[in-house]
Amino acid sequence: MAKRAGKLTYKNSGVDVSANDEMVAKIGSALRRTYDPRVISKHGSFAGLMRLDYHERLLKRRYREPVLVAGSDGVGSKLLLGIERKRISTLGIDLVAMSVNDILTVGAEPLFFLDYVACHKLKPAEIADIVTGVSDGCVEAGCALLGGETAEMPSMYSPSHFDLAGFCVGVVERDRIIDGDDVEPGDVIVGLASNGIHSNGYSLVHAALERLGKRKHLPVELGEPLDDALLHPTRIYVRPVLKLLRRYRRKKIVRAMAHITGGGIGGNLPRVLPEGCAAHIRRGSWTIPPIFRLIQALGVEETEMYDVFNMGIGFVLVVRPAFANAVISRLNEAGESACRIGTIRKGRQRVVWR
Repeated sequence: MAKRAGKLTYKNSGVDVSANDEMVAKIGSALRRTYDPRVISKHGSFAGLMRLDYHERLLKRRYREPVLVAGSDGVGSKLLLGIERKRISTLGIDLVAMSVNDILTVGAEPLFFLDYVACHKLKPAEIADIVTGVSDGCVEAGCALLGGETAEMPSMYSPSHFDLAGFCVGVVERDRIIDGDDVEPGDVIVGLASNGIHSNGYSLVHAALERLGKRKHLPVELGEPLDDALLHPTRIYVRPVLKLLRRYRRKKIVRAMAHITGGGIGGNLPRVLPEGCAAHIRRGSWTIPPIFRLIQALGVEETEMYDVFNMGIGFVLVVRPAFANAVISRLNEAGESACRIGTIRKGRQRVVWR
């Protein structure tokens, strides 16, 4: 006689609802620490609520013609490296950085952020660690973490694996949108330093590391542990750049901005240039982090390096030449490492390396 099958439940099919309840309770403080007086939603509700402006007179922004700006991104295969090396706590910062830096390019202030975590098995402590990283990124960017979604899908993801996606909404005054249309020959290109690979090009990083194998001595001196160099969280440029833009409320001294992600400077800066303008970039005008020298030493040609990675420049501003020195000075005072890396000249929309 055939043995009778047991009762079929959601839990024994792979999804534990009680674990989700435990996780929601754990992340409450991580969300609340990102709130400002504009947030009026409650933790655990079905939707996040945020006023576009403050009611308090002292803090009121007084938007005249606000334009909402949205962005969405993930962390890519950097996740695999973080999982392999048990360094997942800062991946949430990467997640926030990729979206807030994108919407910053048009001059937008990030208002709120939502995250999506998909995993094989919901482990409340692990998810709380990831969401705390997202919260850290939101605090650094000055935006509220209003909520998100966690999906437990054992049939989709292998054990210990998970994926992250993030969604950001910001605001900018219509007459302060920075779209690159005003860029002209003679403008100065200012670069803000990255702290390493950020969140792009990790498929190539993985391939390079396979050649490294288990060697104890690296072909390049990094000045820090390899795991640190590989997994520094993506820099968030929001506060210093917004502070700069607010200082010049009447003059539009910043004419274009680009977030240097996959494709490097050559693949991203032309996206914000008008027809008839080329960006001439001087190699050697900034310091390249040693981690890139290591990857190159493992067999990646220099042209490929510049085509894939940020190579030490994570964000770019195109500014009016008369204000270039002041912009660099103010950004450095705000804690950035800013320098001239090139100029705009007549030509087709592309990067010309010097």
